[in-house]
Amino acid sequence: MKAFVLERYGKGEAMRLADLPEPIPGPGEVLIEVHAAGVNPLDSKIRDGAFKMLLPYKPPFVLGHDVAGRVVRIGQGVHRFAVGDEVYARPRDGHIGSLAEFIAVPETDVARKPRNITMEEAASLPLTALTAWQVLVERGHVAPGHKVLIHAGSGGVGVMAIQIAKHCGATVATTAGSAGADLVRSLGADTVIDYRSQNFASILSDQHLVLASQDAETLSRSVDVLRPGGLAISLSGPPDPDFARALGLNWLMRGVINLLSLRIRRKAKARGVDYQFLFMRADGEQLGEITKLVETGAIRPVLDRVFPFAEVNEALAYVDRGRAKGKVVVTLARKG
Repeated sequence: MKAFVLERYGKGEAMRLADLPEPIPGPGEVLIEVHAAGVNPLDSKIRDGAFKMLLPYKPPFVLGHDVAGRVVRIGQGVHRFAVGDEVYARPRDGHIGSLAEFIAVPETDVARKPRNITMEEAASLPLTALTAWQVLVERGHVAPGHKVLIHAGSGGVGVMAIQIAKHCGATVATTAGSAGADLVRSLGADTVIDYRSQNFASILSDQHLVLASQDAETLSRSVDVLRPGGLAISLSGPPDPDFARALGLNWLMRGVINLLSLRIRRKAKARGVDYQFLFMRADGEQLGEITKLVETGAIRPVLDRVFPFAEVNEALAYVDRGRAKGKVVVTLARKG
């Protein structure tokens, strides 16, 4: 099969199109014929070597954290899916590699593709929609009457988080540039703050939850807008001790991570709020809930650009520029 292989870590390192053996699904796995794959900032960070200590992939390997396609083989013990099913997934860490013609994925990471959207639209959803779900529903328990601040509302996670927060009944504020303002309003944002010309910390207060995804200074100011008992969840770090324990890191790494997040945790505690770091995980059951929301029209995919599979490196370079509104996807020419 054709696949894009990262042969060495390095900032902006190009991947090589290579011929690899077609994966064989193991017990509990399904083999997916890839029709489309999402491209994420996480792919860029792994390529650049930013996560070598936490996700020690050994080059050469295939990147890609979103997939939509069709099941073509099933492994022993698979009961939820059959050959021919149209599915999508965020393959779990250690099983990534959707920038290829085929990928074997644990069936517990997989859900049926929403019937009312294309493969390209489906491939845009798993990582970002699951991230938003785990912040807002699983951890934040967002409910009617809650106030939620979502940073970078026109980005891949932001466009999903706005819609899921509104579905939960929240009042949503978001930061965005002028080019993304109309988009985030169309998704339901109640308050749109231009991050270039306005200070969100002087406009907002009494927020129940903040979804942060940017720099440390923005995270620190985000804590200031929370109500007592509120929660700031960061996708960009610093990681916290709970994350280190969940990953099973050794005592040295746990100590390092504890120090990295000490300042923001102390500030949060002093203000009577909580700070948490989220590194999203694969979850086919939660993705099934996302499918229901898409099929009922509660949320919709937001695509910025679709690249042909041959232009995977160009797609990553486009993501690196940080200007995408919604998600970037690569598509493979498939019949049927």
